Amino acid sequence: MEYKSPKGTLIAIGGSENKGDDPEKDSANSENINFQKTEILERFVSELKGNNPLILIIPTASSIPEEMGASYIDVFTKINASNVQVLDIRTRQDTNKEEYMEAVRKASGILFTGGDQLKLTAILGGTEFIRLIKERYFNDSLVIAGTSAGAAAMSTQMIYQGMSGAGFIKGSVSITAGLELLNDVAIDTHFISRGRIVRMVQMIATNPTFIGVGLEEDTGIVVKKGNEIEVIGSGLVVLVDGRESTYTNIYEVEEGVPVTMRDLKVHLLGKGDTYCLEIF
Repeated sequence: MEYKSPKGTLIAIGGSENKGDDPEKDSANSENINFQKTEILERFVSELKGNNPLILIIPTASSIPEEMGASYIDVFTKINASNVQVLDIRTRQDTNKEEYMEAVRKASGILFTGGDQLKLTAILGGTEFIRLIKERYFNDSLVIAGTSAGAAAMSTQMIYQGMSGAGFIKGSVSITAGLELLNDVAIDTHFISRGRIVRMVQMIATNPTFIGVGLEEDTGIVVKKGNEIEVIGSGLVVLVDGRESTYTNIYEVEEGVPVTMRDLKVHLLGKGDTYCLEIF
């Protein structure tokens, strides 16, 4: 089947994107010359089309949606983007509200906040609301951003739980379908700070079709045409490619036993680096 290139833009963020605060003393970013305040959110705003573009904040994944929505209204106002609306979607029934559907039709940008990605997909998956968002992403210049859980939910395969230090134990990682905005990709966030490469590799071992995209905090990717990646932010993006791997025993060992995998390809990408995903 021929791949259809979306007209919209995705921005997947590894979480903890800077909202105007100075880095903590002795933190990694306190000595990082790549660090710039509000860089990622400013890039999101710069990608929006039209005069006074409408930004929608969707805090569905969050356990504190009102507080989360208010924090983004505050930071966007500070960077001169004041046309911001929060869609307080907490149930599948909320997605049917006509005022929310109309807001999606008018929006230039949508941002999914952090929280619990399983909550996000369980509430939005299969609804007319998410169908409309995906329709606009593929056929219009809509910009969709997601941070932490909001980024993890963008991919085809979604990791929704799993111990970071599980030692690559079979059965320690839980996987389900994401919102499928990015084909043949699995995104994980807070990637370096929480040591999540082993759980990413276990996911890839189940089906090496998928390229793992590990996003560090205050770091993101801008995706054009569904496959052209540019790295933004202060940290690193880790790409894990198992398509040329030569061996895994994941289908042979019992749950609770470490899994092995050989000949993975890993890329470390920093600000300004680009990469083109192969879409089948």
